[in-house]
Amino acid sequence: MEKFDVVILGSGLGGMECGFILAKNGYSVCVLEQNPQIGGCLQTFRRGGNTFDTGFHYIGGLGEGESLNRLFNYFGLMGLPWQKLDEDCFDEVILKGTSYKFASGHERFVETLAQEFPHQKSNLKQYSDFLRNVGDNLFHSFQTKDPSQLYDSPLFTRSAYDFLKETIDDPTLRNVLSGTALKMELNAEKLPLYIFAQINDSFIRSAWRIKGGGTQIIDSLAESIQKMGGSIRKKAKATRLIETDGKISAVEINGEEQITADYFISDIHPARTLELIKESKRIRNIYRKRIDNLPNTYGIFTANISLKENLIPYLNRNQYIYEKDNLWSCGQSQANRRTDRALVSYQMPETGTFAKNIDILTPMYWDEVKRWEGTEIMRRGKDYEQMKMQKAEECIHLASKHIEGLQDSIDKIYCSTPLTYADYTGTIQGSAYGIQKDRSQLMYTMLTPRTPIANLLLTGQNLNLHGILGVSVTSFFTCSEITGHQTLDFV
Repeated sequence: MEKFDVVILGSGLGGMECGFILAKNGYSVCVLEQNPQIGGCLQTFRRGGNTFDTGFHYIGGLGEGESLNRLFNYFGLMGLPWQKLDEDCFDEVILKGTSYKFASGHERFVETLAQEFPHQKSNLKQYSDFLRNVGDNLFHSFQTKDPSQLYDSPLFTRSAYDFLKETIDDPTLRNVLSGTALKMELNAEKLPLYIFAQINDSFIRSAWRIKGGGTQIIDSLAESIQKMGGSIRKKAKATRLIETDGKISAVEINGEEQITADYFISDIHPARTLELIKESKRIRNIYRKRIDNLPNTYGIFTANISLKENLIPYLNRNQYIYEKDNLWSCGQSQANRRTDRALVSYQMPETGTFAKNIDILTPMYWDEVKRWEGTEIMRRGKDYEQMKMQKAEECIHLASKHIEGLQDSIDKIYCSTPLTYADYTGTIQGSAYGIQKDRSQLMYTMLTPRTPIANLLLTGQNLNLHGILGVSVTSFFTCSEITGHQTLDFV
């Protein structure tokens, strides 16, 4: 029976970063992945010679001196082929047919939008200054051993929507500023201000794509972990966590083999983690019910589109398209309603100036796919395939209004739904951003790495912050429970 200091369940970004941190600090680690490919939502796939990303499209805050730059330097990821998006317009919000540009850098961001909203310039500066202050204090805010200490802060208890209403008195500008937020679930009642501010600030500072696909992040971390003596095992599904004398003593793999460790970290959904513990002296039913009943954010439908050659020029920015101005209704199910919002992301071509493939993403709710729950990938039936193609056609119709010649330039279409994410990543209901955070119930919906079992820890987007930056910060929280470091003393 193999023995490690730490066994990590799941090879998503959180699991791999925890593996890197602990291996770098001298711990023997083993990362287990149930699928043939590591990476979770950072996986890529190849079709017809093109590389498609599954969950990764662009990141913010990677410039010199910025927050993610500091973290990625620690992880050895700054040598990857990062490409900066257009500084004059890294994001384009198209609201009811009118285009608005988001420029990089807080000063240029304000000046550019003020050209369209001159009467809101002072309000825009106030908005921008607030976001920048949140970003400037990111590491200071999280320099604590106990994340729960953060949740008394008005940044977490205040509604993001209320902040927008109080800061920006032009309703159109409020929608424009919310328009790039398909990176989170906009819920007027629940979304904490901190999440909204931290994510938007990082992208305003600088926005980046990676040439060749997001899986390079995971591949780099995997190579580093193995060089430092760590082990990564694919097709190794955790089927049971074995508790002995109030601690986890071993993990069962594929219903057969067992591996022992001093600590276990789960990068899978907390509810799925508890399913692995059949009987426990530490896990009470009230705790299980609490975790099981936590609401999850919506999922994402993606149309991965392969293009005919040399027809659609590569666009070095993202396009967020909205046909209606009800942006903050995304927290409500939209089943049986036509697609009225989408993010269009261009895959950076390896050569040339024409796009070879694009992704169109739109929110999708579990009740839209629930009837096929329990079916297997590639065996869900004709009704499911027809549903996907109808959804894809709606996305393409929306995007075609703003991308000249798109309809006639499509070669192949590949689609994924929340069911796809649920099957490949184990995410409850294919949730895109993990457990839904509620600013009025922070201690209930924002989890710490600790569980009732002392040597079982959690990590990943389901805890407190999602996204590349949020998950990276959370990884340090988790590892500090083992090493005794202050949260960000590592870097």
